[in-house]
Amino acid sequence: MAHLLPKIPLFWCFHRFGWPVLLPFSLVVSVSFRCNSRCQTCGVWRKPSDDMSAAEWEQVFARIGRAPVYITFTGGEPFLRRDLGEIVLSAYRHCRPSMITIPTNGLLTERIVEQVHHICTEAPQTQIGINLSLDEAEERHDVIRGVPGNWQRAMQTWQALKEMQPRYPNLLLSVHTVISKFNVERFYELYAALQALQPDSYITEIAEERVELDTVGWQITPSAAEYAPLADFLTQQASQATQRSRARVTQAFRAEYYQLAKRILFEQRQVIPCYAGWASGHIAPNGDVWSCCIRAESVGNLREHGYDLRTIWRGERMRKLRRSIYQRECACPMANASYANMLLHWPTLQRVMRRLWPRHISKE
Repeated sequence: MAHLLPKIPLFWCFHRFGWPVLLPFSLVVSVSFRCNSRCQTCGVWRKPSDDMSAAEWEQVFARIGRAPVYITFTGGEPFLRRDLGEIVLSAYRHCRPSMITIPTNGLLTERIVEQVHHICTEAPQTQIGINLSLDEAEERHDVIRGVPGNWQRAMQTWQALKEMQPRYPNLLLSVHTVISKFNVERFYELYAALQALQPDSYITEIAEERVELDTVGWQITPSAAEYAPLADFLTQQASQATQRSRARVTQAFRAEYYQLAKRILFEQRQVIPCYAGWASGHIAPNGDVWSCCIRAESVGNLREHGYDLRTIWRGERMRKLRRSIYQRECACPMANASYANMLLHWPTLQRVMRRLWPRHISKE
């Protein structure tokens, strides 16, 4: 994060005045909408597939260059692509991000272990985060995920990854939970069960009605009143983990994120400025460029612009979408964009720094 800090004033200017135009430092790459889960909180698997090839992604990353600091490779289920490792490593070669994150449902144990081994070996200078998605425990998880035996197969994957972790100092293993109407009442029991897995980091986000996931109208989001006590609990847990976790910085941001998400649910507005379309962005499997996956409004397709993100990022359609976001015509607690927003919000950044170095930073 240190080499990103000098760029923060430039992103402030970009957000306020429209210049200088910078490429996003946080980038989400959806490699496919295909998925072997049938989750009650996601319908992405229903969407048609028109995935860019590994060669096409190579061109995209070559033109992006060293701008991204964080890249997330997601789906669908990203490990359904046998060439995922090739795609990830092309981003590593051209972009050299500090952090690469890959979420997975854990169903394809052998392929996941093989690909993670390959990626960690060939990308030693980048932290590789594998997030295992677990929305319940045991049979309840299978019900939410719509796949009999999902929990057992996910546990096989987790055990295999834990066994290989000592060989790779750049491998970070996290558990990720989507808090929804289906598990919100059991969350404390679920949290205790998942902590037994001893993840390096535990992540939650709120189930949302997203255009990307084809979940608009599904009514899967917990109410603000249901989520509020969980947010306070998660903030406390993340704060306690900050000083002992391998993911100290991430945990400090998460402690702040849960409070931010709580406020957004209650107030239904942008509590802090949103930088989706400035500091964070999303590329769909077919090359469509979005500000974020909540709105999933295409502002151009990479295949139609020589695989050059800069051309689309500087275009009029992107500027029009930014105006809408700047005028706060949307608001959501989507985690990926929120972390970029918090990094660019000085009061939040100060609070994060106090969590990391409480003895060296005075209170406000």
